[in-house]
Amino acid sequence: MANISIRNVHKSYGALSVLKPFSLEIADGEFIVLVGPSGCGKSTMLKILAGLEPASGGTVAIGARDVTDLSPGARDIAMVFQNYALYPHLTVRQNIGFGLKMRGMAKAEIDKRIEEAARILEVEGYLDRKPKDLSGGQRQRVALGRAIVRQPQAFLMDEPLSNLDAKLRVHMRAEIGALHKRIGVTTVYVTHDQIEAMTMADRVVIMKDGEIQQIADPDTLFQKPDNLFVAGFIGSPGMNLLATRVTHGANGPEVTIFNQQVPIKGRDLTGAVGVVAGLRPEHLSLGAGPVQFNVRPALIESLGSEKYVYFDMPGDKVQRGAGEDVSSKGLIARISHTGPLIDADEVTLSFDPDNLYLFDANSEKALR
Repeated sequence: MANISIRNVHKSYGALSVLKPFSLEIADGEFIVLVGPSGCGKSTMLKILAGLEPASGGTVAIGARDVTDLSPGARDIAMVFQNYALYPHLTVRQNIGFGLKMRGMAKAEIDKRIEEAARILEVEGYLDRKPKDLSGGQRQRVALGRAIVRQPQAFLMDEPLSNLDAKLRVHMRAEIGALHKRIGVTTVYVTHDQIEAMTMADRVVIMKDGEIQQIADPDTLFQKPDNLFVAGFIGSPGMNLLATRVTHGANGPEVTIFNQQVPIKGRDLTGAVGVVAGLRPEHLSLGAGPVQFNVRPALIESLGSEKYVYFDMPGDKVQRGAGEDVSSKGLIARISHTGPLIDADEVTLSFDPDNLYLFDANSEKALR
């Protein structure tokens, strides 16, 4: 096991910059998740870390060694891929021990490591089967076993659960989390699924367009997003974004939401005019509250113990720096309500102003 130090690593293809200067210090035994939309640079960073892709600049160190110019085999890391990469003509036992055999390790030690990995991953009964005789989850366990027996300084995982069905993904991410706690190897995990990132990581690195947007633990990302992108990306369903304006009344700053003046306390809004207010779906409640409004649902999705209520509200558009705009249309409330809600009914929703997130419409930075 080892710490990983990534300093000012960047990657360009000619004039196209796909990874802006990227710096990250990963502690020994830490589970780090790189997450973001397709094309954000997360897989490129993982390939550079693995030695599968040369960096255009910067340095990578694993433990006390600078591995920037070393081949993948010399970095003492193990990778787990989304397509398992198992040899179809070999048994599970042979697949798990293949890398050790190629390194010339003694057979007794190979067998010992295989048995130990099989016990940890609960695949002892499948050691003599071929990959074609296994389910998707079992194949992924074998791929993990092949990485474990290497006893590397770090695991690198590239969307290892993306080929599994939804139920199996939930099960396997719990298994990977438990496995990490058991063996404690430094792990860098890449995914586009923010739920995977939030449930598995010690810290999450959120990326967009080749740049780091925020690095923090899952709770901090959810409660204190640095900017509009992070706020909208983290959370399921995503945060409601409401175009609004700031006015300064006798009792301090206010924002206009749902045609009401909502007082804002404890926030420095000096000079702020164009603001985007964020309101998480779970912060909208059914019934009366500090700020309330009536709405006619456009769509109701029932999940049993809770409901997603979609509704339209007319609102002003606020221009953002990227030339896009945000309007208060297509909002969603996540409410705990087991009784019937008819689509045509008008309902009262409410929220507490303390739960509002505020962002500058031009810089998109959070207004603390």
